[in-house]
Amino acid sequence: MSTQKLKLDIKVTGQLPELPEIHRLEAERRAREAYVMTLLNHADISAGLAAELLGIDRWQLSELMDLYDIPTFPSQTKEELEQEIAQTRQFLLKHQS
Repeated sequence: MSTQKLKLDIKVTGQLPELPEIHRLEAERRAREAYVMTLLNHADISAGLAAELLGIDRWQLSELMDLYDIPTFPSQTKEELEQEIAQTRQFLLKHQS
């Protein structure tokens, strides 16, 4: 699977009242989150890519996966699981105190 930059455009039909900027930003963040988590749920993207697209670490992604009822360990090939383990080891080494 090739990595590509994702762009999410939200189209709302009808008139919306004037929205406070903070509300608009929250709605856009949640829409992006739901989009990425749906792709992850269908195994269209990896957990690592999902975390990267959302700008969060793997631990935060784990919490989101729980909220979206996405299994932490979907069926993976041996190679995919080895890659996940290697990425986790790198993360742990980078964040050791």
